[in-house]
Amino acid sequence: MRIWQLLLLLPLCLGGCQRRQVERPPKAVAIREDGAIALRLVTFNIRYEGPEDVGQLNWHVRSVAMVRSLVRMDPDIFAIQEGLHGQVADLRASLPDYDFSGVGRDDGKAAGEYTGIFFRRDRFAPDWDDAGTFWLSGTPEIPGSMTWGNRFPRIAAWLRLTDRATGRGFYVFATHWDHQNQPSRESAAKLIGERIDARHHPDEPVALLGDFNATQGNSAMAYLRGQTSLPPASPVVWKNGLTDVFSAVHHGDGGLTTLHLWHAKIAAVVDHILVSKGARLLSADIVKDPEPYPSDHFPVVAEVEFPLPGGPSVNR
Repeated sequence: MRIWQLLLLLPLCLGGCQRRQVERPPKAVAIREDGAIALRLVTFNIRYEGPEDVGQLNWHVRSVAMVRSLVRMDPDIFAIQEGLHGQVADLRASLPDYDFSGVGRDDGKAAGEYTGIFFRRDRFAPDWDDAGTFWLSGTPEIPGSMTWGNRFPRIAAWLRLTDRATGRGFYVFATHWDHQNQPSRESAAKLIGERIDARHHPDEPVALLGDFNATQGNSAMAYLRGQTSLPPASPVVWKNGLTDVFSAVHHGDGGLTTLHLWHAKIAAVVDHILVSKGARLLSADIVKDPEPYPSDHFPVVAEVEFPLPGGPSVNR
């Protein structure tokens, strides 16, 4: 019997994996004297578990490499895309130091691919009243809805966390955009910008992680960075645009990829980590694990700090 089949016998992920049912007391966390929220962030499209993936590509095999990769990266927070319910359960069972927020995109419960957020239970206190998932459509509260021309439901999840080291709150958004429809991507960018602007604590910083199925030069990504408008519906530039950490740290280096599709030679960075302006950008990397790869995407890892308002920043 597989790990996730055993896990499903427990009342752990009934009705989706929005929150853990039994809370364990967190470990002691050292106080950060300067008040800066220090985060190691990862976004990882883990590749859905499909019958066409056989041999070394089968989830039974690559899940071991997936967990090893995540342990090596040692993120404080990581976002996943494409995980089916059993895959999410496997990761939860294998990474007990993390809690999880997210639901399946088909029904808002456990059906379909998850886009979700894992976070260290000892580092962060979740605000479950300020968390959830919305659909990238004209009816964002209706599970499974598609109104922008995409053939599959697309979603974004969000969660407010409090950093135990500083007592400060911040938001994490995670998303997975459509792979075929550019108008859908542009509409998704505008909707996510609106939801970030409408957060209950507008002065708190934001991290946005995901598989955007769009490179840095895509107009939808430029909109999220506050660099362009998306007419005709939004003829103005988003005033609260974010910073793409990898692009800023590496100054747009070419010839890189996060989407490799196992063996294809593709030069396309479509997985991104964006943060509020004013953050200190310490590092960013595309992590290329040795073959057999844990997924058909390489993960992106970034180290950032959100200083206290009014403090010095290093935002390249």
